[in-house]
Amino acid sequence: MTDTARKPRRNRKAEILDSAAQCFMERGYHATSIDDVAQRLGSTKGRVYHYYGSKTDLFFDVHRVGMQYLFDALDPALATPGNGATVLHAMLLAHATAMLDHHTYESVVAQGVQVHRFNATTPDQRQTMQDLIDSRDRFEDHFKRRIQAGIDDGSLHPTDVSVTAKVLLGGLQWSIFWYRPRASDTAETRRRLARKMVAPLMQGVHAAP
Repeated sequence: MTDTARKPRRNRKAEILDSAAQCFMERGYHATSIDDVAQRLGSTKGRVYHYYGSKTDLFFDVHRVGMQYLFDALDPALATPGNGATVLHAMLLAHATAMLDHHTYESVVAQGVQVHRFNATTPDQRQTMQDLIDSRDRFEDHFKRRIQAGIDDGSLHPTDVSVTAKVLLGGLQWSIFWYRPRASDTAETRRRLARKMVAPLMQGVHAAP
């Protein structure tokens, strides 16, 4: 039995997703082919097609995993004790850290549903597209609720909740364009950078002393 055959199925699929995320990040959806993914994987495109019927399906799955990373990071932050501003700070820090820790996947997530809209051709793909849109909306809603809570308890100054949530998340998402992972990066250096990213955003929404 070969090493590939002995690998758990989920590990083989994860390797495909990792390679695809890298390709989509570097080339974008339209310029990436299944051949590109297979080449980066060091395999044949038949291995990719064994798990995914099309490039669109593969892109959807990379997006889905990227969103799951964000939700997983956010869950502990939601349980942070304190007022609205304290919890929002924890949420933004968790989100920023996840953006850095999973840079390739989050770059694909940031390509957005516009890519999906024009490439979802089957009923299953259209349903998946809607599920991903709903997932992004649920994620943003967590921040909207916490911003509103901070306004209500006086720890955040009154503002348009929807616009503020989009601006805060967009500010952190912009890191996909300027952050370049280095071999010397560690979990601590990424978290330190995340704190620097969040600080000016929180200064903009904190209630005046």
